[in-house]
Amino acid sequence: MTVEEFEGRVDVFLAKALDKTRSFVQKIIEDGNLWVNQKQIKKASHKVKSGDLIKVVIPEPVSLNLTPQDIDIEIVYEDEYLAVINKPRGMVVHPGAGNYDSTLVNALLYKFEGKLSSINGVIRPGIVHRLDKDTSGLLIVAKTNEAHIKLSEALKNHEIKRVYFAICEGVLKEDSGIINAPIGRHPVNRLKMAVVPKGKEAITYFEVLERFDKYTFVKLRLKTGRTHQIRVHMSYIGHPVVGDSLYGRAKNEFGVEGQLLHAGEIEFVHPIEEKLMHFKADLPEHFTKILETLRIRSLK
Repeated sequence: MTVEEFEGRVDVFLAKALDKTRSFVQKIIEDGNLWVNQKQIKKASHKVKSGDLIKVVIPEPVSLNLTPQDIDIEIVYEDEYLAVINKPRGMVVHPGAGNYDSTLVNALLYKFEGKLSSINGVIRPGIVHRLDKDTSGLLIVAKTNEAHIKLSEALKNHEIKRVYFAICEGVLKEDSGIINAPIGRHPVNRLKMAVVPKGKEAITYFEVLERFDKYTFVKLRLKTGRTHQIRVHMSYIGHPVVGDSLYGRAKNEFGVEGQLLHAGEIEFVHPIEEKLMHFKADLPEHFTKILETLRIRSLK
């Protein structure tokens, strides 16, 4: 294709031209499937202008037989364009290596009879954003491609407000604050993310809700949405999330496996109807039990 009346990043151009999300286009570019003026380009930030000749190869979707499964999930809201799900702790969002069953996607395929957006291919139908396996709470699922594209753009533009709750190690001194520290792949352990000088911008706002002897109950709001952002940022300031063995202690006194982190609120403008949507999800039972234990202990 030929670029017409455009000047800027090639991923922005292709996302509009192909009617795909920028993350989808960026993956294609990183995999070496783009040529500009007969030169292979692997940087999504490459600038193009009117008259440039672009060749892009879109790989065939990976053939994967995902089975719809009747798994109990809480649907907080649903219409013909999207749904808001309250994901339980311990559930993987989408299939991956060694995880092809009992994921949220398997449950969604059953609940919505396959009526999900196809933007992210067969492995992640309808998935606009993710939560870690052991993070519970709210996430948005797109049913149509139009809704998916608009929600993805809103996410990139920081227009979707997400509020989390966590119990962290140690006692935070400040009542509130901002953690502004870039996040990228850990230089040694590739399974981890870390605060690194050349990482992507990452901003987290925190507010102390309760202080205990050795722990702090905090409310966190994301401005950006990097992988493991809250977990990395809280560990970076010396207060890792309780139960987070990857970024904090291997063991904790409560015997909880997986971080005590809950996506409790989400707010966004409906991508089609353009009305403001706001949802809340109560803290899960395992979380509230530990909070009650800490509150009783603090009274002694």
